[in-house]
Amino acid sequence: MSTVSYYTAEGLKKLKEELEYLKNVERPKASEAIAEARDKGDLSENAEYDAAKEAQGLLEMKISKMEDLVANARLIDESQLDVSKVLVLSTVKIKNQANGMELKYTLVAESEADLKSGKISVTSPIGKGLLGKSVGEIAEINVPNGVLKFEILEISRD
Repeated sequence: MSTVSYYTAEGLKKLKEELEYLKNVERPKASEAIAEARDKGDLSENAEYDAAKEAQGLLEMKISKMEDLVANARLIDESQLDVSKVLVLSTVKIKNQANGMELKYTLVAESEADLKSGKISVTSPIGKGLLGKSVGEIAEINVPNGVLKFEILEISRD
């Protein structure tokens, strides 16, 4: 049984686009590679044919997993989210109590996390530690090298 995954509209669109690319571009390429290798003669001694079949099998497995993800994807209705607490899709401005550094993150589903663009997963240690907190609260987060303390300065929906 598959688990339900939650996505923003943008994240679900990207997932569907990638699935369509795999089906409409990569799948025909894999079939073409098999046909080319088959045309080269004896299949029992044709490593190129074996490699092409292996690549096709891996591609089909990836397509199958992505179809399963799309089938079990749920869109997050941002209008129904509470802005007084940190939740999925909250943009949170936090202050590190140890060094005074201010950071801004948007909490997203694990599949949409991208630290470079300021998106962290709700399943990450910092994401888990921030969930449910309100402005003014101190989140104590256990990380591999100790405990980090972050003050919640601001919560918004972008």
